[in-house]
Amino acid sequence: MKIAIHDTPEAIGEHLATRILAEIGEANADGRPYVLGCPGGRSPMPVYQALERRLKATPVDCSRLVIAMMDEYLLGDADGLHVPPACAHYSCRGFGEREIVGRINGPLPDALRMQEANFRMPSLAEPEAFDRDLAKLGGVDLFLLASGAGDGHIAFNPPGSDRNSRTRIVALAEQTRHDNLATFPDFTGIESVPAHGLTIGTGSIATLSKAVAMIVWGDGKRAAFGRLSNATAYDPSWPATILAECANGELHADIAAGRRP
Repeated sequence: MKIAIHDTPEAIGEHLATRILAEIGEANADGRPYVLGCPGGRSPMPVYQALERRLKATPVDCSRLVIAMMDEYLLGDADGLHVPPACAHYSCRGFGEREIVGRINGPLPDALRMQEANFRMPSLAEPEAFDRDLAKLGGVDLFLLASGAGDGHIAFNPPGSDRNSRTRIVALAEQTRHDNLATFPDFTGIESVPAHGLTIGTGSIATLSKAVAMIVWGDGKRAAFGRLSNATAYDPSWPATILAECANGELHADIAAGRRP
């Protein structure tokens, strides 16, 4: 695993955005899609913001770009589980459409924009189809990852997740729900955080990714950095340690997170 400590979260974003846009250009030259795996939330935001800045300065053809989101909340009622509307403040689909696709497409002319059909998410009706679809695309060129601060969840995989787990419906761990109060500050309390989610599996990430970049920044992620930087194999008590078993794994931290206790 390669470990890189950057001065600031913005520096992480610039570094990874430079890499992503270069690799999109290489994929374009080869006439193939470029698949970018994306989480929602605070950790990857510097990357999405940097992509927008760089595309404003120098447009890149993103028409073959595929965005694969990691997860989505599920709401429960008397009729069972269902996906929240994209307009919900915590919707992962809504986040992806606004903060990822919106930032990428905003600076670009129509001919260079990412296509709507290339925005992919797990399906409630057939979660396992997500893995098959990504495999058909040739896998994920780069998967951006983030670790839960309190329990090491990755996407919605809770502590105890099987190493070989695939895309599926899960009950969210209580610590994961508490962590998401900070990720989505419009939640009014723990009772308003959904208790279930759709998530790509840890095994899916390890199997389908050609390269992964874990992003941790801020004082609140120092424990996560410690667990991840010392991991040599998957530890189910901290699911984000799947990073240690991924091809071409990288851990990117800022000084605040990477500072030893």
